[in-house]
Amino acid sequence: MSDPLGGKDCSRCKRVLPRASFASNKAMRDGLQAYCRECSAEYYRERQEAKGKAVRVKVPVPRGSKRCPRCEEVKPHSQWERNKTSSDGWASYCRECRAERNRISYFKRKYGLTPVKRDALIADQAGVCCICLDALPEHVDHCHETGRVRGVLCFSCNAALGQFKDRPDAIRRAAAYVEGNAWKPTLVAPGVYQLPS
Repeated sequence: MSDPLGGKDCSRCKRVLPRASFASNKAMRDGLQAYCRECSAEYYRERQEAKGKAVRVKVPVPRGSKRCPRCEEVKPHSQWERNKTSSDGWASYCRECRAERNRISYFKRKYGLTPVKRDALIADQAGVCCICLDALPEHVDHCHETGRVRGVLCFSCNAALGQFKDRPDAIRRAAAYVEGNAWKPTLVAPGVYQLPS
């Protein structure tokens, strides 16, 4: 029952609470839920647990902050991306967790590569770049024609392959050039060049 002074009885805990302690429900005569917000939350949790589902524990968060469900840290809004479509105007995950989720999703979608498979590739390479055998491998290299993953390279080696457009003949000429065997055509007649064998 509603109290004319602004209170209402909770049907579950039988306490008289202020009207602000109840969620709205247009189907009810007084426009409020029968259970207070605390009892509604408890009832929801019990129903979910009866179904075998877990319910997240609500953590108090200070004003101007949000809790990330992935890293479970409370961070200020400055560490979140804006999202106009969400109820609070912020992304679901903090910047770091969102970037990691996007990276994992990208590798899975583009190469069919999970973090476990990527780590296994790096372990097979002894934890170094396949080409320079020096730097840490961080960039997945793939064949641009077939899409097949070849290995994990450092930034410089991956960029170099991209600059050579994955052409083995150009890479061989570059190796010969670096070794001192310059690839220079010889002028035989006007406009006619002889290529080195």
